Amino acid sequence: MTVAFNIRVHKSEGVLELFSGDACVRRISCITGTNKGDKEMEGDRRTPVGHFRVVYKNPNSKFFLSLGLNYPRILDANRGLFTGLLTYPVYRQLVHDLITADMTLETVQDRVWKTPLGGEIFIHGCAEGRSDTAGCVALSNPDMLQLFHQIPLGTSVEILP
Repeated sequence: MTVAFNIRVHKSEGVLELFSGDACVRRISCITGTNKGDKEMEGDRRTPVGHFRVVYKNPNSKFFLSLGLNYPRILDANRGLFTGLLTYPVYRQLVHDLITADMTLETVQDRVWKTPLGGEIFIHGCAEGRSDTAGCVALSNPDMLQLFHQIPLGTSVEILP
């Protein structure tokens, strides 16, 4: 029987919790983006807040190992169009990719993660000796190694302020 995990990140506490069902089975120290608040755009050094899924596992990450999250989401694309951050053609392609595309493909990742909304939000290693990230969630390499092997694609990730 496969154990279904989900992840909850508390940015203000610097803690990632790993749940099996409703039971918290592990609490791990983590670091997040330099700036407080919800991610709005590329380069704001904020970690997004909300519900996400793991859509990509990178065993060759420059940050040891990494789990890619589905940011931006359709909600973020809608906000980007409304605020003028995205043009309609970029918005339309982004929404199409978010609904139909395979996020394990590099060409799709480039289209989804490289818009003015920002992207490439990962849970990754290499937290040692650092106080913050550019917007990702970072763990120590030993913690990331264990998490990487436990978490399948599709795992739910909730990031709280």
